[in-house]
Amino acid sequence: MTRLRPSTLFGAAILLLLAGTAAAGLHARTARIAAAAAENEGRTLVARLGLTDLCLTTEASYCRNPALTDARTPFQDHPGALEHFPSGALIAPPPHLTPTHAPRR
Repeated sequence: MTRLRPSTLFGAAILLLLAGTAAAGLHARTARIAAAAAENEGRTLVARLGLTDLCLTTEASYCRNPALTDARTPFQDHPGALEHFPSGALIAPPPHLTPTHAPRR
């Protein structure tokens, strides 16, 4: 049985580490490309649905992390509920989401 020299084992370890580094770099590149595609899809969805920026006000507790909301949140917001917060009077919905009742020409 032939015994491997220490330099052969060291060379094999270096090659294995280089292969791992190359694989990690390839994975990072594909992950970056996938993240860019997902961001573009998100931007398209936001533009198509006309979503507003949820960071304008901090009052909507259902927009926060579920671990930080209180247990009564589902019962506070319903069609007949009063406006609890002043931002509903300050920030109007986007014009393309509100119907106009002007006569058509």
